[in-house]
Amino acid sequence: MKVMVPAFNTVSRKHWLRGAIVALALAAPLPALAVQPSEMLPDPAQEARAREISKELRCMVCQNQSIDDSDAGLAKDLRILVRERIQAGDSDQQVLEFLTSRYGDFVLLRPPFDLATALLWLSPAAILLAGGIGIAFAARRRRATAAAKPAGLSAEEEKRVAELMRGE
Repeated sequence: MKVMVPAFNTVSRKHWLRGAIVALALAAPLPALAVQPSEMLPDPAQEARAREISKELRCMVCQNQSIDDSDAGLAKDLRILVRERIQAGDSDQQVLEFLTSRYGDFVLLRPPFDLATALLWLSPAAILLAGGIGIAFAARRRRATAAAKPAGLSAEEEKRVAELMRGE
């Protein structure tokens, strides 16, 4: 009696692929829960304000994360400072002004558009524009090259070719 066993490669690959997908899904970085319970304000409305402000502020250590997402010590200090200012009665704008007066516009994830930040705001558009112009010139050059036909033979050259062909 012959026992039929499925091909090892087919079964193994399917199980391996499923296992790899599950492992990657579980190993994917989860959002950082940087705000510790000890930092949170007792008033839920004030805490919500603090979280919104914290999402607008850059971690000076990480630089690409908000202080709300960062585990850095400086980010924690800034989160506490934001909460202290809110508890003192500052408006959201006053908190942001206080922090920008101490750290400059760099502390904001979305700095305001002014003369000092114009290059920052306009460079993506300038790069896209330059790329578009470059592509347009390249396409125009390609069309011109494809459209250009090689010059035909003169009457004298055609006569010479005919003579050479007859001679062979």
